[in-house]
Amino acid sequence: MVSSSRRPRRARAAPPGAAVARTIGQAVRTQRKLLGLTQATLARHAGVGLAFLYELETGKPTLRLDKLLAVLDVLGIRVTLDVGRGLRVALPEER
Repeated sequence: MVSSSRRPRRARAAPPGAAVARTIGQAVRTQRKLLGLTQATLARHAGVGLAFLYELETGKPTLRLDKLLAVLDVLGIRVTLDVGRGLRVALPEER
């Protein structure tokens, strides 16, 4: 007879930056839709792949900074890092 004394699995902690990645991803998706762009069109204008854009919009916390900045530039999104206060993501109409 096999004992079922397995330890309960601990929930994995979110990777560092996961909340920031989700916030940026949501801002990218919101602004893309406001501008009436498809993921494919935005990817082409920013010079990134469609898979990269999908991962960005879904909050993948590990992405290439140069590609992220290219997408943000096309959309007019500004990200500000204030040491001690955190990160602020501003859509164009919020400036």
